[in-house]
Amino acid sequence: MDSVKHDIRLFQTFPQNCSYIEGQQSVSIIPDPSIAMTHSLYQQLASIGFRRSGNEVYTPHCPECSACLPLRVPVPYSPNRNQRRTLQNNQDLVMSIVPASFIEEHFDLYSRYLKTRHANSQMAETNEENYKDFLISAWCETVFLEFRRKDKLVAVAVTDVFSNALSAVYTFFEPTMEKNSLGTYCILKQLALVEQMSLNCLYLGYWINQCREMSYKANFKPHEIYQKGRWTTVLGGHQDKSS
Repeated sequence: MDSVKHDIRLFQTFPQNCSYIEGQQSVSIIPDPSIAMTHSLYQQLASIGFRRSGNEVYTPHCPECSACLPLRVPVPYSPNRNQRRTLQNNQDLVMSIVPASFIEEHFDLYSRYLKTRHANSQMAETNEENYKDFLISAWCETVFLEFRRKDKLVAVAVTDVFSNALSAVYTFFEPTMEKNSLGTYCILKQLALVEQMSLNCLYLGYWINQCREMSYKANFKPHEIYQKGRWTTVLGGHQDKSS
């Protein structure tokens, strides 16, 4: 089981409407706001299920719901048949790693993606400040993985870099290329990068079975979910062992 060496207090937020499950109220646990967050501390918090949004670090702690399960995928990873087909269909894409910063070309793609995939959400109305507040952190080591078809940008995978893992923050892609399964493709390329860098796993954030937008994460097997203070390995459709 992973542990956090820092001795910090945790606080509970006030309930608010859940963004993922209609009719639910969500509550989060956050680290003591008076303590300056660091990349090292966040890496340790990620190992026990925490996540970041911009500079904010949190983990769900809803009193009447436990649907949000932290999920990570260990390497080496072997893609299934559908995932191998996705890699084949996108073999002409070229990946580049660029520093985390505001780039107009990225933002244009992000805006079009949100207006297509989240047309009825407040996220669809975005601006440069919201974009940077969501994806970029002042203290976290983050890179943007660019994917291009010839010279055209078709996907960006925002990725945090830990000493022992990568963490997939958010992916956005060309909305007219939905049949290319670019979201799955980016995860597969991140997993390949984890192995190339001799790291241990890729954090995929929260898996929510009841939420269609999040349920795809369970397709990456074997994976591990964090429950009751430990990571449990899931092979196929069953939980098998804990660490």
